[in-house]
Amino acid sequence: MTRESAEGLGRLGLGRGDRVLWSTASSLPAVVVNIAALRAGLVVVPVNAAYTERELAHVVADVRPAAAIVDDRDRAEVVSRVGGGDVVVLTPDLEIFEDTPRAVHGAGGASEGAVLDAAEPDDIALIAYTSGTTGAPKGAVLTHANLLANSESIALTWRWDADDRLVHALPIFHGHGLCVGLYTSLLAGSSVVLLPRFDVDAVFDACARHEATLFFGVPTMYHRLAASSRVGELGRLRLAVSGSAPLSAELHRSIAASAGTEVLERYGMTETLMTLSNPYDGERRPGTVGFPFPGVEARVEDDGAVIVRGPTVFSGYWERPAATSECFRDGWFSTGDLGVVEDGYVRLLGRSTDLIISGGYNVYPAEVEDVLLGHPSVAEVAVTSAPSDEWGEVVCAWVVTDGVSPPDVDALLAYAAHRLAPYKRPRRVQFVDSLPRNSMGKVRRTELR
Repeated sequence: MTRESAEGLGRLGLGRGDRVLWSTASSLPAVVVNIAALRAGLVVVPVNAAYTERELAHVVADVRPAAAIVDDRDRAEVVSRVGGGDVVVLTPDLEIFEDTPRAVHGAGGASEGAVLDAAEPDDIALIAYTSGTTGAPKGAVLTHANLLANSESIALTWRWDADDRLVHALPIFHGHGLCVGLYTSLLAGSSVVLLPRFDVDAVFDACARHEATLFFGVPTMYHRLAASSRVGELGRLRLAVSGSAPLSAELHRSIAASAGTEVLERYGMTETLMTLSNPYDGERRPGTVGFPFPGVEARVEDDGAVIVRGPTVFSGYWERPAATSECFRDGWFSTGDLGVVEDGYVRLLGRSTDLIISGGYNVYPAEVEDVLLGHPSVAEVAVTSAPSDEWGEVVCAWVVTDGVSPPDVDALLAYAAHRLAPYKRPRRVQFVDSLPRNSMGKVRRTELR
């Protein structure tokens, strides 16, 4: 299937090094075309399927894709519009969306097929966008060597082999679902039960029906699974893994007591892929993220900064040499996270930046603030995180109104809903008379939390 799809991409005139935006829900055709693009030497640009036109426009302008693979007509029209007619927009089955410019004019330079499996280890495989430490998302450049090293170390650490079967309810455009779940399954030769979305009963049903051995989720998912009367069914799994955001020690203990299984918490990020993991054998200590994966070096500096180096660490940000140099020092990547080592286990203390992680997704306050400031009633705004048992963190907006228009929470949330993906939208809005600032005029966010 992937060979046929790769050859189809070649016939459309796409060649080695061309960027392909890939923004779909979970489906077999979407997975097939992702692997096909990599086999053809194309560069896959995974994009959240919930992105608004504004968010998509930034990625399209930045990465300049030759093609986009989407599974929704509205998203196809947006990509075509913001791409200025230079992007051929395809379904995962490689059908060209009608009424888009390239559907009318055709994809030029078509060839008879594609040269498969010729990518070099240092060739770019993915450009994965992340908020990182600035407001505008940046593209993290990941090579084929990065992806292979990541999956090899995961498979070794978690004893992953061809007999395993993963129930996959994570979004496939996210690094957790794509680089950990799908790519490692393929490397191990194991099976995947791909669910279209996360649903508590659907997960339990799939685990039972397919005799699953693996389930990976974010803390929000485990919070909902733990609230189900069926939580004990998690005990059938060989391994349940949590990542993308901190899992509370209380939730870890609750699942262990209810299901008789200890969730394995690990740590990674888009730029480094998988970095730390609690042990497969031995104590999985609640509230910690364990030890470095094989081949990865990680250490906590005297100031608490967590830094990383190794074959899984990205090569830099797409066309942003200054941002790349800022986050590397003597070959070590600074994660922006703070931690402490306790009996060899790393425990994360928080982030040195203001990045918010809600439901496993990164949210940068500056981006949300820029959107909310566009509302006519908003004079000033600051965005912080607020703790949530379900989401880990949620977005909280502290708003100073213009003094003329009356505060209207619903109107503000509706305004944000048209301009931000769901996970970036404020869940809480607080109206205040003024924002606390230091002598340089910067908002003191710690006083708002």
